[in-house]
Amino acid sequence: MTERVGFIGLGTMGGPMASNLAKAGKALVVYDATATAMAALAKLPGVTLAKSAADVAAQSAVVFSALPNDAIVRQVYLGVDGIAAGARAGTVTCDCSTVSPEATLEISKALAAKSITHMDTPMLGSQPQAVTGEIFFMVGGDQAKLATITPYLEVMGKLHMYVGPSASGNRVKLIHNGLGAVTAVAVAEALAMCVQSGVDRDTFYEVVRKGGGMAYGTYFERRAKRIFDGDFSPTFMAELMLKDVGLALDLARAAKVPTPMLEETQRTYAEAVENGWGKEDFSAVTHVIEKRIGRKLSR
Repeated sequence: MTERVGFIGLGTMGGPMASNLAKAGKALVVYDATATAMAALAKLPGVTLAKSAADVAAQSAVVFSALPNDAIVRQVYLGVDGIAAGARAGTVTCDCSTVSPEATLEISKALAAKSITHMDTPMLGSQPQAVTGEIFFMVGGDQAKLATITPYLEVMGKLHMYVGPSASGNRVKLIHNGLGAVTAVAVAEALAMCVQSGVDRDTFYEVVRKGGGMAYGTYFERRAKRIFDGDFSPTFMAELMLKDVGLALDLARAAKVPTPMLEETQRTYAEAVENGWGKEDFSAVTHVIEKRIGRKLSR
């Protein structure tokens, strides 16, 4: 009998990831709280719809999850009809969500008592990379189980890296996203300086992109043109970046590292969300800078 893989959470990231597993011929068992998300996966061959997270776990040797936050992750894993209630001994679970290290350690400990191995497998990449199967996974947990989950990671992503014991993937992801958020605010301020001081937008863009200086980065290349075009269609929403910045700050405080730039970044993202830009792309933090200077940066 073909070994089944489970997938819980079929949203912006999870839906395309699960679809890629199904299209690769993996026998798939899925669950989502939203009926429309379930219906979309039901159209693919080899997909079984489950009644709950426990039902997914009962039918799967490996279970992936892609969920919004700590509270939902805890509920899906440890709540009534959760993964812990249905999984058999020897099951390997992989949480792709961006959550706190504390949530992962709590779940890992609870599942270990049932002889279930929990891996934290957060991702770099957003919805387009989920669709094309080009996600980068940071894997934390028992390295001996890496071979078990690698065939699935290779379908859903272009690369994966083992980064250390349980919750290491979470820590790396939060530090990364904190840095990315600071970069987004810094780029918005730089673009505002460009526009306000009369520098030609395209000239500045090409100097940074081609000049070989230290200001270049992938965020600048991917977002500066979009900002100048007024395009803030989301691949990763600003409200989710605000959540990640908060988790990164919690990590910094636990590690006793002062992070004044990250704190200011959190305030700026909070202002963006409070002003109604939370559903736009995380580059929409630019609107806060636009508000401060009293003009749009777009042409």
